[in-house]
Amino acid sequence: MIVEDVPDRHRYEARIGDKLAGYAEYVLRDGGIIFVHTQVDDAFEGQGVGSALARAALDDARARGLAVEPRCPFIRGWIQRHPDYADLVA
Repeated sequence: MIVEDVPDRHRYEARIGDKLAGYAEYVLRDGGIIFVHTQVDDAFEGQGVGSALARAALDDARARGLAVEPRCPFIRGWIQRHPDYADLVA
């Protein structure tokens, strides 16, 4: 699985082979990133796609020095289950 930022679509995309497995949409704001929606294709449910998206997106936010506003329930819940990412939340 490869997860990468696709800035022109305002989302991180997870791909397995040539298939889009899921994505996490965001909005950038002055020094911060707001995660608004995460979607995993039904065909890839239960394969860790959502977790891979969350980890990659949050690691990138940390590397870029962005504060995180997790409006997306999935990203918010993922951060709650991984408290080592709580320091990113604005």
